[in-house]
Amino acid sequence: MDISLTKSELKDAEIIHAMQIKSFMPLLEKYQDHETSPANELVEKIIERINQTFSDYYIIKSEGINIGGVRIVKMNDKHYRVSPIFILPDQQGKGIAQEVFQMLEQIYFDANGWELETILQEQGNCHLYEKVGYKQTGKTKVINDRLTLVFYKK
Repeated sequence: MDISLTKSELKDAEIIHAMQIKSFMPLLEKYQDHETSPANELVEKIIERINQTFSDYYIIKSEGINIGGVRIVKMNDKHYRVSPIFILPDQQGKGIAQEVFQMLEQIYFDANGWELETILQEQGNCHLYEKVGYKQTGKTKVINDRLTLVFYKK
């Protein structure tokens, strides 16, 4: 499998937005987190993030085909935040995200630390992040009676 990351430009905002909606819609339907779900974000939010000097947005490709996205937020002292990362539903479970994390660590080789959050109830996501070296911080945030965010650091 030939996975690559292509740094996004403004012209990519609609593509990223469409993939983000498709990737997060099953979770929105399951957890009804209408205020926080990336499936509910407008394309303007993607444009804003692409324009931020402190973040990098990448399109994830497999064999040259767009299959997801990832945004890296550059924080203080060479600490980075992954927010969001997503793979299209029909491409999930193939080890792509694990490979993307390896690629990100090569790109941001100077990292002093990483962080992200995910849905506590999504054990597959938690397992993935723990498999690539992230540890739960002990911090959680209840979004609604179905969904709790859990925070990770590496």
